[in-house]
Amino acid sequence: MCNTVAQHSYVSNHGTQRQDEVLTKPLNILMLSVHGLVRGQELELGRDADTGGQVKYVVELARALGEQPEVEQVNLITRLIDDASVPESYHQPEESLSACARIIRLPFAPRRYLRKEVLWPHLDQLVDRCLAWLRTQPRLPDVIHSHYADAGYVGEQLSLLLGIPLIHTAHSLGREKRSRLIVAGRKSATIDKQFNFERRIAVEESVLDHASLIVASTRQEITAQYATYASFDARRAVVLPPGIDLARFSPPPWWAAFDAVTTQQLFNRFLQSPKKPVVLALSRPDTRKNIGTLIAAYAESETLRELSNLVIIAGTREDIRDADEDAQQFFTDLLLDIDRYDLYGKVAIPKHHSTDQVPDIYRYAARSRGVLVNPSLNENFGLTLIEAAATGLPVIATSQGGPQEIIANLRHGTLVDPLDKSALIEALIEALTNREKWRRWSRSGILGVAKHYTWVAHAQKYIRTVDRLLHKQKKQMRRPLSQWPTHVNTPSEQRNVLARARRMLITDLDNTLVGDEAALRDLLAWLQEHSSEVAFGIATGRTLDSALKLLKEYRIPMPHVLVTSVGAEIHYGMRLVTDTSWQSHVKHLWRRDDLSTALAIAPGLKLQPASHQSPYKLSYFVDNTNTLAVSALQAQLHTSGLKANLVASHGEFLDVLPVRASKGRAIRYLAYKWGFQLNDLLVSGDSGNDIDMLAGDTLGVVVGGHSDELKSLSGDEHVFFAEAPFARGILQGIAHYQFAANIKLVN
Repeated sequence: MCNTVAQHSYVSNHGTQRQDEVLTKPLNILMLSVHGLVRGQELELGRDADTGGQVKYVVELARALGEQPEVEQVNLITRLIDDASVPESYHQPEESLSACARIIRLPFAPRRYLRKEVLWPHLDQLVDRCLAWLRTQPRLPDVIHSHYADAGYVGEQLSLLLGIPLIHTAHSLGREKRSRLIVAGRKSATIDKQFNFERRIAVEESVLDHASLIVASTRQEITAQYATYASFDARRAVVLPPGIDLARFSPPPWWAAFDAVTTQQLFNRFLQSPKKPVVLALSRPDTRKNIGTLIAAYAESETLRELSNLVIIAGTREDIRDADEDAQQFFTDLLLDIDRYDLYGKVAIPKHHSTDQVPDIYRYAARSRGVLVNPSLNENFGLTLIEAAATGLPVIATSQGGPQEIIANLRHGTLVDPLDKSALIEALIEALTNREKWRRWSRSGILGVAKHYTWVAHAQKYIRTVDRLLHKQKKQMRRPLSQWPTHVNTPSEQRNVLARARRMLITDLDNTLVGDEAALRDLLAWLQEHSSEVAFGIATGRTLDSALKLLKEYRIPMPHVLVTSVGAEIHYGMRLVTDTSWQSHVKHLWRRDDLSTALAIAPGLKLQPASHQSPYKLSYFVDNTNTLAVSALQAQLHTSGLKANLVASHGEFLDVLPVRASKGRAIRYLAYKWGFQLNDLLVSGDSGNDIDMLAGDTLGVVVGGHSDELKSLSGDEHVFFAEAPFARGILQGIAHYQFAANIKLVN
């Protein structure tokens, strides 16, 4: 049974125990790892480029944390996949990892298995699925921990909405990955199209700016990779190296036979002299792992070919022609290189191996007095180096990335430039021929892993770090969503309507609701006809006074909910009662005067009239011939220590809002507060400040005559593009979704 009562103490930065600061309830942790094939047993590592070390790290971290007495629950959210090409286990909604840790799989995007780059357009849907799932839980998590950029996007949106601190681990960073691919000879235009680097790097900047804590595996990762991002603050980063299971990864029993028969069978059928020392490469099938350079080095050195066999474990495969494009390229290049250098009988490339066999593969190589080689163009951490160390297998590793610190700690091998074949050949020959050095490296690795890299030590340090974070932010963070009062400060007539209604229609004002007088009257008549089941809301960029003036001008009845200032304010009913819970939430980090001063000197921005400003919104005209891009403005504000949400619309307006405010977040707050499912909300808009309201699980309607900013939503199954503009387009959307029974539309 999971912990329900626990106390754990806070350790200050000076290492002193603070008994007066104690967490009185155990930690509840939400983890997000979106892509790849995630399950608790028999991990299919190396099946493709998306199912590698990150999957193993996240699963083992969740399991290890769930075994700690200070942790109440760890929920690892990933994608539910319904695809005959992958095992049924990835279609199970829930899977236990340990007594207090589990995998939760939520459906989003098409049912089939997709590579991570294809998932980006569907991430807003996962935000909404997470929100709906969290509403069913006994309590919200204390922290959200996202892994990789895609999960970082989801985690940031949930954190902003719920007021829960975000922890982020990148695993790899787009800027570093892009530069290494270019160095390796890939064309920038090709890789940008394939990997969507522009969006990924922009998201990484935003996540690094928002996250309360960045977890890195090595110091080098912080100084050489995260530091290339303008929004990164090293004071919010901590090094927590992952661990391994020493019960699985252990040295070979020297008194036993040469190796297990099943492990030998993986390789012996490929090799003429199977008892030679093994040069082992173990990775997923990814060209960035640089196996081609290793093969070339091995082939070009007669000494290496005489001394050793080359064993390449590159995931599992059935038919190369059925693999994804990257894996096909990897295996095609691999087989062509073997043929080119005529390495038959000297290279083993088995098609299959199980996760349970991996420790035996390391032991097989160690018993042969071989070596593990990691020639990756860049390795964010290098878990295989630790696994090899635990089995007594020395390593030759890339000098790019995490291996620098691993080898500094374990002293069980050496580093080489991954593109320098001569250096690689020299290092391999030295490792295979210098028996004394090999024995020293082997012993050092075994001892060092037990000291530096266990999951128990990692989990305990993680918990202490989160304790400090929560104590630090206790006074800074506003109340989380779970503590927001449901009906406080809401007029009784509005409580009755919102509690009774089964659905809600929420629409933008300008160029959406208004613009066609006849269509507006038809829509208002439809709302009146369905008033017993459909609540009416407006979400506008206008200030409250400006919105009320327009409502009066067009004789629009007061909506049940009025969201103004691009989502920064919420009001209810005829008395315009302010939702003080939302107002308190969006105040977080809002420094209006300082933002106004900082943006006064930004090129191409002109402050709009005072009637367009509000306490929680600054609005500007944008001169596109002389202005900074939104991303550059965001970086400028970050340099000044300012936080804001910048929302561009119609190509000529810019709204500066509290970082937690937007139309999309405001309506999701309303859905959470009043018990609506998001697909019970029909929302309509026409410009960029409507995007996050339209995306996700809401029923989106983009009216005719919309701005080009909304073209990115084209093809989204939850977004309907109406042909008619204004209110007529909303009516077309109502008909498209069959939003309420007995719909009567006037043509």
